[in-house]
Amino acid sequence: MRNDRVRQIIVALATLLVIIVNVLANALPLNNLTTGEISDRFDVYFTPAAYVFSIWGLIYLGLIAYSAYQALSAQRTNPRLRTIAPWYVLSCVANVVWLFLWHYEQFPFTVIAMLTLLGSLLVIYLRLGIFRRDVPLAEGWGVHVPFSLYLGWVTVATIANISAVLDWAGWGRWGIADEIWALIMLVVAAALGAAVAVTRRDAVFPLVTVWSLVGIAVNQSAVAAVATPALGLAVLVALVWLVVVFLRLRERRPSPGGGPSPRR
Repeated sequence: MRNDRVRQIIVALATLLVIIVNVLANALPLNNLTTGEISDRFDVYFTPAAYVFSIWGLIYLGLIAYSAYQALSAQRTNPRLRTIAPWYVLSCVANVVWLFLWHYEQFPFTVIAMLTLLGSLLVIYLRLGIFRRDVPLAEGWGVHVPFSLYLGWVTVATIANISAVLDWAGWGRWGIADEIWALIMLVVAAALGAAVAVTRRDAVFPLVTVWSLVGIAVNQSAVAAVATPALGLAVLVALVWLVVVFLRLRERRPSPGGGPSPRR
């Protein structure tokens, strides 16, 4: 029991650390540069409009909700929360390390930190069985939704991070036009969003994909070869999302006999 209480405190402190460092990184800012100012240096078509990054506000709220939920006495011995705690702390460390590496322009190492963050969130997602396991309503909203949101954003951010570092390194893209590489990355992002929606019946992850693709279309509105496909792919993922939501609602609808509809 004592170890469980310590775990709950560590998780809450890790969340607090992430939020404080992320806020200070731009408020101070670290190395006299904001995160956005550094991003603007790179000529990468995959970068979304500035407003898209406001999603961090929702992510922070989700992490606070998770931290508060897991800190409840009733959740102290919850086996699902026990198994993800170390990975969550690792994700927080990776998040903070990434910020310092980015602001102090150690760009190649940011990819390692970002992949560590992505990997830890993926482990959490799979261990929780997000959108595949029946859990109490509070756990669904306080744990599953926040991590689906977080993973969805970090998946897109990983593609953007790698693209920026390759641009910084002067990679020639094997002679292929920038617009074509942008299209490839857009297709990858859209495919991942749609795949998660279909295979996991996840109603949150694909929305993050749509949000990001629309943001890219807005930011690259002057480049039709990028903006048009980005918007088109956003519509396709949104349609997949609508189908998934419809199927989930249909599964929950009571059957004529009074019981819930069987899962398909």
